Amino acid sequence: MTLAEPVHDRGVTTLTLDAPARRNALSGPLVRALAGALDDCAADDSVRAVVLTHTGGTFCAGADLTSPPEPAAFVGLMRQITALPKPVVARVTGHVRAGGLGLLAACDIAVAGAGASFALTEARLGLAPAVISLTLLPKVDRTAAARYYLTGERFDAREAARISLITLAAEGGADGSDGAAEVDKALEPVLDGLRRSSPQGLMMSKRLVTATVLESFDQHAEDLIALSASLFASEEAGEGMNAFLERRDPTWVL
Repeated sequence: MTLAEPVHDRGVTTLTLDAPARRNALSGPLVRALAGALDDCAADDSVRAVVLTHTGGTFCAGADLTSPPEPAAFVGLMRQITALPKPVVARVTGHVRAGGLGLLAACDIAVAGAGASFALTEARLGLAPAVISLTLLPKVDRTAAARYYLTGERFDAREAARISLITLAAEGGADGSDGAAEVDKALEPVLDGLRRSSPQGLMMSKRLVTATVLESFDQHAEDLIALSASLFASEEAGEGMNAFLERRDPTWVL
């Protein structure tokens, strides 16, 4: 399974990434399933907002290296979330890596708990955060982006909120839990606010917020798709991905 059955509750539809054995990595089937579910939400007048969440300990591990989606398909998914006429809210209680950050940044609002961690690992694989820059760079602090793009360091939800990757880091969960209860509590006023807003008000307000991001898609997506494809096909990336799958350091590690 790649996507759980949607759950509807008072105008909010929850879509759950449900491939925990593969750490919800972005395969072609998962991208297609999520795109189809978002189309359904857009066409359903009873849906006021969408919550995107996950099963297992990982929100999304980025591209499935054994069966990656076409770069154009993933770009299309990020643009679809950005342009959806209804707010998309990310509920994160696990890890987010590489392309998963692009998916997260496409969401309008994101809340993460104590069990969440984040890393842009592309440079360590001989790649670069190419297409996900379309959603990340308009949102994330540029100084922080430079650091995490280049180093691949892991950071927590509090840091993710500080650099504007997410909206809010839910307090609590210090007892070793994933902080799911705290995330749900933090989401209550957010979802209440969305339920109190009119469909037209939400659509037009979101359009104002996302206008420049969508312009960036129109101007730069093709070039970034080409860059991503060339990097994935390179010898250096081949070594990086093989090393990752074989759980060893690539040859360039000093």
